[in-house]
Amino acid sequence: MSANPESVSVKPLNFRRFKDGDNTPRPWQQQIFNADHSHKCPTYIQSTPPCQGSCPAGEDIRGYLNIVRGIEKPPAGVKWQEYAFRRLTEANPFPSVMGRVCPAPCESGCNRNQVEDFVGINSVEHFLGEYAIANNLAFNKPQTSSGKKVAVIGGGPAGLSAAYQLALKGHAVTIFDEREELGGMMRYGIPGFRTPRQVLDAEIQRILDLGVQTRMKTRIGTDVTMEQIRKDFDAVFLGLGAQSGRGLPVDGADAPNCVTATSFLKAFNDGRLRHVGKRVVVVGGGDTSIDVATVARRLGHIDKINPSDRPEHAIAGHVAHDVASVSAKQGADVTLTSIFSVDKMQASKHEIEHALSEGIAIRGGYAPVGVVRGADGRATALRVIKCEAKIAGGKLEIKNIPGTEEDLPADLIVSAIGQAVDFTGLEVFNNGKGAVPADKNYQVQGHEGVFAGGDVIRPHLLTTAIGHGAIAADGIDRFLMGEAQDKRPKIDVHAFDLKRKMVEKGLTLSEVHEPIRGTDTSNVAIHNFDNRSDRYVISSKELFLGHFPYTARNKRTITNLTAEEALDNFDERLQALVEAQAQAEAKRCMSCGQCFECDNCVVYCPQTAVFKVKKNQATTGRYVDTDYNKCIGCHICHDVCPTGYIQMGLGE
Repeated sequence: MSANPESVSVKPLNFRRFKDGDNTPRPWQQQIFNADHSHKCPTYIQSTPPCQGSCPAGEDIRGYLNIVRGIEKPPAGVKWQEYAFRRLTEANPFPSVMGRVCPAPCESGCNRNQVEDFVGINSVEHFLGEYAIANNLAFNKPQTSSGKKVAVIGGGPAGLSAAYQLALKGHAVTIFDEREELGGMMRYGIPGFRTPRQVLDAEIQRILDLGVQTRMKTRIGTDVTMEQIRKDFDAVFLGLGAQSGRGLPVDGADAPNCVTATSFLKAFNDGRLRHVGKRVVVVGGGDTSIDVATVARRLGHIDKINPSDRPEHAIAGHVAHDVASVSAKQGADVTLTSIFSVDKMQASKHEIEHALSEGIAIRGGYAPVGVVRGADGRATALRVIKCEAKIAGGKLEIKNIPGTEEDLPADLIVSAIGQAVDFTGLEVFNNGKGAVPADKNYQVQGHEGVFAGGDVIRPHLLTTAIGHGAIAADGIDRFLMGEAQDKRPKIDVHAFDLKRKMVEKGLTLSEVHEPIRGTDTSNVAIHNFDNRSDRYVISSKELFLGHFPYTARNKRTITNLTAEEALDNFDERLQALVEAQAQAEAKRCMSCGQCFECDNCVVYCPQTAVFKVKKNQATTGRYVDTDYNKCIGCHICHDVCPTGYIQMGLGE
């Protein structure tokens, strides 16, 4: 095996003020000379960075990266690691898990991609999560109790997120889950070599330590009626998850050795599934299909097997003989098919690379059309056809190519094409399309006091479910307090709070009403400060990218396995950054939309109009101000501001 840094291609440095083909110099000197005619002077605009706007959980990514890099200082007596962890977990209580398995849409949105390569946000999150576990950091319990009780149905990421946020607000929370352990798809859907169970257990226990109660092996709708829940609790959160897999919609898919990805992974995570057939075909293209394929490669197969010990029986819940431990296991030939080409598959690129390095064959551009069955009724092959797939107008379009059918031999066929919600006993909440209808606050339509989140709303990422749980918890809190449901902001994220920094420094605050808009003489912020984080994501076009030199990303070390090495290897593959690496990576953050104290505006202002705020009045985000009696509106401060925090707008 080999240990290599994360294998992501690095783009060459590509920021240039002038591009190939530009042949007319821009009259920037004349722009400066005439700028005073615009009557525009600097305004200080706090915006949402695209990493944060792309995070389904709404983490204050810029905020905790600025803490890690040392720009934002923690309060006295608090270590920066703890302060950054607490900022991160205001939105997401699972930094160590999500730092490992989240496909990181934040990194895809990162403006640093316009310079050379994204900031390794996941790797810093991973580091902070590991620090918190190693140092036994606990969440701070609320000072008072509301006396209200909330039932959370489902102990997956959505339910645990909602329970966490509700407990912090002082409500008594009880989680009901039909399984033996909490975690939902984090435990029963993702294999342990991606989410070590001791890590998952530690982050769940931290939530339970807030006083959250559990009732396991209890299914609402069958073991306990919803009527009883509504009677015993003041509000309800539905976090049922979509843990019923979807079978292949082709003839012959009812063969006993055609199974769903969710049942396959649950059997593996329960310890029932010890081996698979010699030839396994997985149909999918997302991260779940990669999980199935890599698990199948690790489990391998055994030659001499009793019919009663076939893998489909273990998946169905039967207890097999311990044949795998007494027989020499061999590798399984695993093929993964997707209707999309490999470069357009939904799975994370690094997970695809892992699968390929382990010898898993990925066949992109193939659609299943039938299951070939033997005389005993078991599947012997999956029939596929070449296809062209695309998403147009939000709808999936698949065009099969006649005459390209092919049979892929299979001892086990696994369908990873989607999941469904099991509404047994809870049919009243089904909108007829296998989901729960909810408004922007995630309150279930027609059921006052019942909220929902996660896959019951829309099957998506684990971090999406975490975000749903947090938003629903806000709605539940307002419901319990008898308040109207507010309209959620356009950009629903946890933003940097300037007031908190001022309070931490002991500065006196004048009366302020959120969200902060333009300020003048108040001491809430700096002169003419405007917090637009709830409605504006700043693009790379607003930044001075020339400020940022090429800096290679600090990559986590990943253990890459060959096909032979993968067999029976269930060790974790991803190693966290060390402290110095995490700090260096955080320094690559461009702090889009917020001052990071570079002094460019002060240095380059020809009128000395821009000045530093006095140290006894300064905080993060309150570093520079402008003397508008001196300002001539030359725009230079705006032009050299790397983060886009300074914009020209006063006087419009």
